[in-house]
Amino acid sequence: MIAVLLSLLRLDVQAGENSSKQALQEKFATWIHERVMLEQEQHGFHRGAHAAKLAEKRRLNIPDGKYPSDELTFDDLFQAPDDPELWPFWRAWLAQWREEKREALDYDDSYYSDPAFAWVSSNYVSGFLMLWDMTLLDPVEDRYRVEEFIKNAKKEFGGYDSVVLWLAYPILGISERNQTDMYRDLPGGLEGMRKLIGIFHEHGIRVFIPFLPWDSSAREEDLTDAEMLLSVTKTVDADGIYLDTWYECAPLRHELDKIRPGLAIDTELPIPIEYVAEHQMSWAQSKPWREWLFEDSRAPGVLKSKWLERRHVVRPTNRWSKDRIGELQVSWMNGTGTLVWENRFGCWNGWSERSRSILRSMIPVQRRYTNLFCGERWTPLVEHSGESVFASLWEGDGLKLWTLVNRADEAYSGELLSVSHHQGTRYFDLIQGIEANVKLAEGIAYIDGEMDARGIGGYLAMPEKAVDGEFNEFLAEQAKIFAARNWDPGFPERKKQILHPVAKTEKCDKAQLPPNMVAINAAAVTLHRDFNEGAFPLGFHDELLQEQNVKLTAYAIDLTPVTNAEYERFLEASGYQPRHKDNFLKHWVDGRPPVGKEDHPVVYVDLNDARAYAKWAGKRLPTDAEWQYAAGGPEFLDYPWGIEMRENACNDGQSGGTTSVYAFPEGRSPFGCYDMAGNTWEWTESEGTDDGRSRYCLIRGGSYYDTSGSDWYVESGPQPCHRATKMLLLWPGLNRCATIGFRCVVDLEE
Repeated sequence: MIAVLLSLLRLDVQAGENSSKQALQEKFATWIHERVMLEQEQHGFHRGAHAAKLAEKRRLNIPDGKYPSDELTFDDLFQAPDDPELWPFWRAWLAQWREEKREALDYDDSYYSDPAFAWVSSNYVSGFLMLWDMTLLDPVEDRYRVEEFIKNAKKEFGGYDSVVLWLAYPILGISERNQTDMYRDLPGGLEGMRKLIGIFHEHGIRVFIPFLPWDSSAREEDLTDAEMLLSVTKTVDADGIYLDTWYECAPLRHELDKIRPGLAIDTELPIPIEYVAEHQMSWAQSKPWREWLFEDSRAPGVLKSKWLERRHVVRPTNRWSKDRIGELQVSWMNGTGTLVWENRFGCWNGWSERSRSILRSMIPVQRRYTNLFCGERWTPLVEHSGESVFASLWEGDGLKLWTLVNRADEAYSGELLSVSHHQGTRYFDLIQGIEANVKLAEGIAYIDGEMDARGIGGYLAMPEKAVDGEFNEFLAEQAKIFAARNWDPGFPERKKQILHPVAKTEKCDKAQLPPNMVAINAAAVTLHRDFNEGAFPLGFHDELLQEQNVKLTAYAIDLTPVTNAEYERFLEASGYQPRHKDNFLKHWVDGRPPVGKEDHPVVYVDLNDARAYAKWAGKRLPTDAEWQYAAGGPEFLDYPWGIEMRENACNDGQSGGTTSVYAFPEGRSPFGCYDMAGNTWEWTESEGTDDGRSRYCLIRGGSYYDTSGSDWYVESGPQPCHRATKMLLLWPGLNRCATIGFRCVVDLEE
């Protein structure tokens, strides 16, 4: 492809009509040559990544696509030259690239032309939604708040056209559950999911469910992963699938067609151009470790997949950035979609008021004029005024629509466009919702206007006879939106909250400790702990190190985790019944502990189940600091028994399940505590929220269950004493699992 492009450029240079044009052509040839060479270098990265994807697919028994990796043209953004004199050459080069690429592909647009997929091209705003988000799943009322969620999305972002219902990451791997099991354990299971999706459908919102191809080590199903995905898609009545870390979809595409027409495919990755015909949506995702990917130029560039197929929806995004203006301007200048993603796997990355205001003004225009934005008469970077202002033109249906962006940090006021005028044409500012300020002279309409700093503009030329009451109502709504804009660029910080403060127990005399407990004296300590889950605001799986100066009051801690037998005595004495019984003591048989496992740690208990036991016993759950100190001791050991992992010191999975809490005496902590690494994770009294959107609790110790095959799983197996894992709290049926138990503490007299 690159060689062909360069040869075409040389032909263009040779065809120069005069020396001035010849010089510009040579200048453009030099500019485009540099970018083609850069793309060739970057293609090497894509080719290697694609080979990995093919290997991953083969493990899942999914056939290869029809294109070998060395033939693929990977999606990205065509940057634009800064010099306006080069723009005509750039546009001609883009047109030639598109024509030749479509011809080489024998491009088939049948999926886009099919009426069943007509909804795709106008599906602009997608919400990437965590199913545990407290604005959706109310943890107090234990119900979905879909109507309230949709109403708020309309108020803040102009409304969603679709949502992706995310669930598994970053807690997949805590237990053997696979991604489908997690949906089964949501309120109401898959039928509950279907009802949830039905409410979104009532509001005209399409719903995607994700597929995580890297989930290859969790519990195996009777069906293949692909078959399971298709089955779930049909059962919950989803409108499409979202491919996480994946893009090649041809085999899935044909299977989706068998479920019902119109099921779309979205992905987070830059898809090869060769797959656009069957893959209707994608992200344009910038990443810190690949800064060049989808990096826009000062003069707005063109997204490859959108340029090839005008009905393909691309959603620019950078999940790490706190400034969404660049993403919004790419969307606006390419007539394409937007991704709203504030809850990043349990970590808050909210939109500023300015970004929300821009989106609220932008989206009604895109939805109203979808035919233009998906049509064939798109002219990037047309002539305009203003040094930091840029404009593109969209034509069709007797209309001309200009999208503009202001790249400067200062507002602009003055002439924006000068265009050929035809009698009977009127001009409107679609962002401010007013008739444009136009001066006519010698067949030219000079359009003046104002643009906010780093803002957007939109102007429409239309026949006067087409201006009717409905259009005037649209303008009036746009005027209201513009008048209510808030240009505060600040990041919307959220307050961290402790959701369940520690309630001290009645103080116990050290000489009269409850059975099976050990006393720990008061201490002022500096604890070092690390997190390695992607939910924190770092690059994925980077360690977040914390140092805490903690004053520990005297306490006693259970020598072992609470066992099945101990929990059974609690139930018999208290009559405790959880509010929601989903998966409660799922491993028990006929309401009794499994025979032979009476002294194994009790599991399938959530945080509230553990608290109920502790309260009955006159105890409480340990704080995170208390647990760590009891595990590592005064010397702050890496493991309860020493500084490195050791065989036969803990249950690291060789048993295939839990073991007796006394099975590994060689692995006791300096205070004599058993099972503080391996066997089961343990709840601590650390429930909180960093943002009011996600609840979590820190769990400790690791378990017998250890995943492999992907870095995206939770770091599992036995864990060091200083390692804390952020367990997102979802729903009782999900919080209860085969690998989390607990132990208790009591407060002591000093």
